[in-house]
Amino acid sequence: MTSASLSLGRGYSSLQHLAFVCLGLLTLATPVLAVSFGAAQIGVAEVLEVLLAKLSGADPGGVTARILIELRLPRILLAFIAGFGLALAGAVLQTVTRNPLADPYLFGISSGASLGAVVVITLLGGVGGALASVGLPLGAFIGASLAVLMVLALCGRDLNTQIERMLLSGVAISFLFGALASLMLYFSGPQSAASVLFWSLGSFAKASWQMLWLPWLLVLAASAILLLLKRQILAIQAGDETAHTLGIRVQRLRLVSLLLCSLITAVLVANCGGIGFVGLMVPHMVRLLLPGRFALLLTALVGGLFMIWVDVLARCLLSYQELPVGIITAVIGSLFFLFILGGKRSN
Repeated sequence: MTSASLSLGRGYSSLQHLAFVCLGLLTLATPVLAVSFGAAQIGVAEVLEVLLAKLSGADPGGVTARILIELRLPRILLAFIAGFGLALAGAVLQTVTRNPLADPYLFGISSGASLGAVVVITLLGGVGGALASVGLPLGAFIGASLAVLMVLALCGRDLNTQIERMLLSGVAISFLFGALASLMLYFSGPQSAASVLFWSLGSFAKASWQMLWLPWLLVLAASAILLLLKRQILAIQAGDETAHTLGIRVQRLRLVSLLLCSLITAVLVANCGGIGFVGLMVPHMVRLLLPGRFALLLTALVGGLFMIWVDVLARCLLSYQELPVGIITAVIGSLFFLFILGGKRSN
């Protein structure tokens, strides 16, 4: 190894450490700044006063404190864990399939989770049913797991040589489950159809402290396992044969990664609805700017911060109404890929 390559490696390492420090500071500062935006503008000093009073055990009281603590802070925490999980799931799927276009939506996982959630919504008569807090994640996970199992069944026994077929199977399953969800909506009542329509566009408006524990617990647990397996996952980028020589059981690792990504996607789709392009766009952004061995963790953190500010845009772009988050991420993601394609064409 030459001195130039060593110095380049040290440069990338120091750059990533600097990125971690900056992201850590942003992670601390972003909630304080983000909760100040909304229909009721609240100053940062007032936000700090309320948060410090709450952390000290005092009751800040007042309308401002209720807006910050009961309405805005839960949705910011839900937005962060949604971006964190979707970005990490997208990065892992792109790595284990060695396809830069793989993400939970393209792979069929999100469509399966959506179908399971639609079944629960139509059967319970709306998102606010008594069993919805447990039924929605459970139904979404069953649908996502069914999608994964169908994709694996279509690929055959040897997953190591079926990467392209796996991706095409995911596209087919995605369209199939989307058609089934539309069919259920066609035969459902207007109230259920309206609930599913609002939910499918993606929103954090229903965030509350009571429902935060499940997505945070499951997403962080699945993400922790994926991050512990990051060396094995990144080794697949060099090819299955190279990974085998390193003692990695590629087929089992790929299956575990798919199931963990389906769990993350199912929980987030059940609680937030359909939010596209995050798992596809954020990993590309991080790989372009900060490649290296910490790319998975950096991708997750950038995804969480990105989603918080997308939620701020959703609350502030229009007066006295809120845009669905999924619409904003779709617009940003489309423009991002048009920019990338334009740059490659000019080269």
